[in-house]
Amino acid sequence: MRSGVFEVDGAGLYYEVRGTGPALLMISGAGGDAGYYSGIAETLSDAFMVISYDRRGNSRSTGRSEAPMDLAVQAADARALVDGLADGRALVFGNSGGAIIGLTLAALHPEVMTGLIAHEPPAATVLPDGDPGRDFFAELAALYEQGGAPAAGRRFAETTRGEGTYRWPADLWQRFLGNQDHLFGAEWPGFAAFRPDEAALKSAPFPVVLGAGVEDRGTYYARPSIEIARRIGVPWVEFPGIHMEFLRNPLQFAAAVRVLATQMHSRTGDVPHLWQGIAQ
Repeated sequence: MRSGVFEVDGAGLYYEVRGTGPALLMISGAGGDAGYYSGIAETLSDAFMVISYDRRGNSRSTGRSEAPMDLAVQAADARALVDGLADGRALVFGNSGGAIIGLTLAALHPEVMTGLIAHEPPAATVLPDGDPGRDFFAELAALYEQGGAPAAGRRFAETTRGEGTYRWPADLWQRFLGNQDHLFGAEWPGFAAFRPDEAALKSAPFPVVLGAGVEDRGTYYARPSIEIARRIGVPWVEFPGIHMEFLRNPLQFAAAVRVLATQMHSRTGDVPHLWQGIAQ
């Protein structure tokens, strides 16, 4: 693994790169930390050049601001990383808020993408009127105003299936705690207001796949993936496990991503060079 800091407009983005082959950019959700993907990135590095990063204002990256952050800024950061680290083209995987950023990237900067896997984007705005999931972002925003990051963070964990049943890496947990004010203060409004650009996503010149974990059926953050897939006419797939299965069981989750990413890459480009050797 090699790491560094990539300078973008108004921030320095900490990044990690593992492996060689077709580029796979992994965008994290709440907490915005590259450490979420350390296990899965290591496993996939035998076939892909896996790029992960701390999103702007999170963990080891700079650029934190108290002002609400537009999703277009998050998408521009992702595009800059693809341009600078992957020669301008990458398959993108995003989980949770990272899936929302991936969908935004696909709508605004399709030229840098070879495909998108959007895993459990919590796009509450696509849920039906009256659905209790539509109130999630407002509920946590109110909790943050009343009790700060600890109150909002506790409620966030309570609504996410599987959290508390496994241990996060200690360093990742400490960085996440330091990111909570940035999450609920600066990033929350953008995630709450997200509406997928259906026209742009329907016309994307690359494969788009939505998906959710088998143990998350019925949750407010899994159901939007089905609705978005239906609206834009793309495949939906079921992944193993929970919202953060890549932390709980990175080997199992990586196996699912490997199959899907390989299929998507082979549809849009040549067979990776590392597979083109002559059998002995």
